Amino acid sequence: MSTGGVQSLQRAFDLLERLADAGGEASLSELAATSGLPLPTIHRLIRTLVTLGYVRQNSNRRYTLGSRLIRLGETASRQYGTWARPLLSQLVDSVEETANLAVLDGDEVVYVAQVPSKHSMRMFTEVGRRLLPHGTGVGKAMLSQLPRADVRALLERTGLPAYTSNTITDATELLDSLDEIAERGFALDESEQELGVRCIAVPVVGGPTLAAVSVSGPEGRLTKDAVNRILPEVLAVAKRLADQAATA
Repeated sequence: MSTGGVQSLQRAFDLLERLADAGGEASLSELAATSGLPLPTIHRLIRTLVTLGYVRQNSNRRYTLGSRLIRLGETASRQYGTWARPLLSQLVDSVEETANLAVLDGDEVVYVAQVPSKHSMRMFTEVGRRLLPHGTGVGKAMLSQLPRADVRALLERTGLPAYTSNTITDATELLDSLDEIAERGFALDESEQELGVRCIAVPVVGGPTLAAVSVSGPEGRLTKDAVNRILPEVLAVAKRLADQAATA
């Protein structure tokens, strides 16, 4: 591929990333402002991406991420989950509770891998489930890694609906909690998604996409003392996932 071809490819992917950062929709002028590229260049690249199905033009002449990206994203997520499963299995063997891996897909948390505990009573989140991030441990862990302006924009798009009476529904309170999570390195879900369930989640820093690994279980078993005991195990698995992703 020529140098010009490589540059065009880099610019096309950059435009896709900027569309994603804008919440999945932007105008040509907005893309020009964020990318610094000339409008004619952006128009040429966007038209190519539209032709290929990776970008779609709405009736209001704004551009959105196209449906063809869904297959790529879902396949990548499944692969990510596949090579994460052995580490999640080791985590379950060690802590005896359910282990999960989730990624941030647009404005939603998607669970891409899970190894259940051997207990009959466990969390009922399943692979493929989508939730808003503010009400989950994995979601808060991932949001803690984002610039706060990006988090505010996401919350403006999604709102903060309550999954349970414990869900944080105030944006200021959530943003304050994200600062604490970023500082201590892990998030807790205290019956915020499902009553009676506690979850500890750690962001996977440096992976191929924004992700988090978690351990979840009934509050009666996953006590606060148990959380303190298993935290090093969850941190270690998150680091190993990040290290594997960096060398993949």
